[in-house]
Amino acid sequence: MTVLAGALTRRSISGRWSKLPVSWRRSLSGRDKLFRVSEEVQDALATGKPVVALETTIYTHGFPYPDNVALASHLESLVRVNGGVPATIGILNGRAIVGMDPEEIIQLVSTAGSENTWKVSRRDLGFIGGMGLRGQKVHGGTTVAGTMILAHLAGIKIFATGGLGGVHRGGQNSLDISADLTELGRTPVAVISSGCKSFLDIPRTLEYLETQGVGVGTFADGRTGHVDFPAFFSRDSGVRSPKVILDEADAAAVIYAQSHFPIHSGLVLANPVPEHSAIPKDEMDTIIVQALAEADEKGIGGSANTPYILKRIRELSNGASVKANTALIEGNVIRGTKVAVELEKLERRDGAVPKRGDSNTTTIAKPVIPKDIDESIPDIKPASHPVEILVAGSLASDTICDYQPFEDASSPISPAWHTSNPSSVSQAAGGVGRNVAVAAHLAGANVALASVVADDLAGSSLLDHVQKTGLSTTSILRLPVDSGARTAQYIAVNDRNKDLVVAMADMSILSRPELEDPAYWTEKMEQSRPKWVVVDANWSPAILSLILSAARAQQARIAFEPVSTAKATGLFDKSVLAISSTMVVPDHVVNLASPNSLELTAIYNAARNAMMLESEQWWTVIDSLGLSGASSRDRLASVAGHDLIEEGIPQKCIQLLPFIPNLVTKLGYKGCLVVSLLRRTDAKLTSPEHAPYIISRNLSHNSEVGGVYMRRMPPSVEVDQAEIVSVNGIGDTMLGVIVAGLVKGRALEDVVSVAQDAAVLTLKSAEAVSPEVRSIQTRLCLDK
Repeated sequence: MTVLAGALTRRSISGRWSKLPVSWRRSLSGRDKLFRVSEEVQDALATGKPVVALETTIYTHGFPYPDNVALASHLESLVRVNGGVPATIGILNGRAIVGMDPEEIIQLVSTAGSENTWKVSRRDLGFIGGMGLRGQKVHGGTTVAGTMILAHLAGIKIFATGGLGGVHRGGQNSLDISADLTELGRTPVAVISSGCKSFLDIPRTLEYLETQGVGVGTFADGRTGHVDFPAFFSRDSGVRSPKVILDEADAAAVIYAQSHFPIHSGLVLANPVPEHSAIPKDEMDTIIVQALAEADEKGIGGSANTPYILKRIRELSNGASVKANTALIEGNVIRGTKVAVELEKLERRDGAVPKRGDSNTTTIAKPVIPKDIDESIPDIKPASHPVEILVAGSLASDTICDYQPFEDASSPISPAWHTSNPSSVSQAAGGVGRNVAVAAHLAGANVALASVVADDLAGSSLLDHVQKTGLSTTSILRLPVDSGARTAQYIAVNDRNKDLVVAMADMSILSRPELEDPAYWTEKMEQSRPKWVVVDANWSPAILSLILSAARAQQARIAFEPVSTAKATGLFDKSVLAISSTMVVPDHVVNLASPNSLELTAIYNAARNAMMLESEQWWTVIDSLGLSGASSRDRLASVAGHDLIEEGIPQKCIQLLPFIPNLVTKLGYKGCLVVSLLRRTDAKLTSPEHAPYIISRNLSHNSEVGGVYMRRMPPSVEVDQAEIVSVNGIGDTMLGVIVAGLVKGRALEDVVSVAQDAAVLTLKSAEAVSPEVRSIQTRLCLDK
């Protein structure tokens, strides 16, 4: 027990719970009765560290006490030594725990063999949780299925175990099929195991997994060509593996790729038992036949079947099966951790924020408790401070590197890779959310910025800057550095023409668990009561969905800033899609989006991949527009231009209108394309002034859809290359001014031209938003 206690660190927040705001305590307390994620695992997931789930049935129903304690300590140590964070999963007193601490593991495994210690699969979670709520001290070791569910609930992608359940021999008649297989068909967790138990029907198990849509691959482990799916104690089964995986990097790439498709099934990554501990297939087959015959003769079936057969295999193999079992478990844990490490590299290289929790779960991570909370101060709901616009987005420290080659006519436009380049480096306050908020504020709107910084030098500097711009900092959360939080940083490298070459961003703070409390965002909306909420896509999908839900509940209109092609797809993440039953007008979530052409394509592809372009509701709206055939294409070309038609920009806009009824697509030096879905009562439909831009009319009185407005708006002025100071922030400036104009009651097409002029001011400024934007206030305040 000393070894186990030393191998793990327990973090306690005992005595600090009462210091939390009432809204946090209320939302967390109910869920904590049934499910808890340890602080260590929460922190690892939030900061992108490799996390590996470990089951507990192996301890409660596989090894006797205290051997199971030593094994638990050993396996967790293997994860840590290989660069990961272990998350041992089990049930204590009816409460599921992801990331059990040493005392909890000892408490659980010491009950091995007790009738009050269950083997917990999917079917048992509700029962054991309910009994726990009624005060019954029932514990549980989680099976593969049970562990997968809880791991996925916490946001863990990789689970290492010994072996899977499968289809029992004769299962075509008895229908004795392990719940592990059906769980793999509906829970996206990658399971590293040594195949299924060798006394099962391996061919039928693989067939069943195929039916469930589960990807199956076997590690080559130094072999070439085709390899067998392993048979647990033996490296070969006589059944060829569906796929072969070369190494951990290959496995990580498969997991990473699958996570980017709308696939909700898991993966089986089979790792053969190490050669030095493997039992030859022929020898194992003889032992299994005898064990199965004895079980059949004694009438031992159901849940008692597997334990009996394993016990007889151990006896008939003179303990060789125990040696193989221990070796394969160790090998799987090491292999699983290495896969998790490679997956982390992929996610960081791609700039993706690690997913921490499935959007359909009820996971609420504990907030980091501020050190300066006075226990004597009662929990009082903050006073309401109504604003016109609430911007929920990033606040970051920007570093801008402008390439400045030595005076030489032959110097390239872009900096050279893999070496240092002469440049002009400047630092300033930035972040998409901050930029939009400042632009809207300078344009004359009453604005609040909801964001988050760390309690570090960069965070303090940014807060001071926000105050100096005239914006309030009351909606900006400040997190302690010792919680692992880092203030957001953005680094841009521009070429000689000041066009972006590459950018690097650390926005991990916008995925912190402290921000995953629905009550936090509901409180922000209730305090500010905004008419418009602007959300940027830097938030994790889970947090983005909470912000959108809270804004929608407040009946605020929502504008979406896509930020980048990678992050723009978050708008159609499954967590966001869960907000509305259809996402189609009038049940849409977002009212306005301002992508560039690449981001527009990313949003369109995300909608298509999410099967949103095949729903009956979407088809109803699209069909009502009456846009089909060559005449419609000619009409689009006459308004948008043949160049945009060839790029497919107008077409993508129209197909997205049922979800986002107003799109302002930024086209760089070509200006922008404004596309809107009009209500049947919209005055533009009967206005001669707007007639050239109405590309579709719906004359039916049975539909709220009146038509489509499309207008290409070239830039008001051409900016000479010598006048360009920085391209950073011009799109953010546009959106801020657009929303400021909409709040004042101006029409979208009217404010876009003003916003374009504001963007030109920023283009000529060294700051992310030019202070000169203030000069356009009077233009926005003119009568409509």
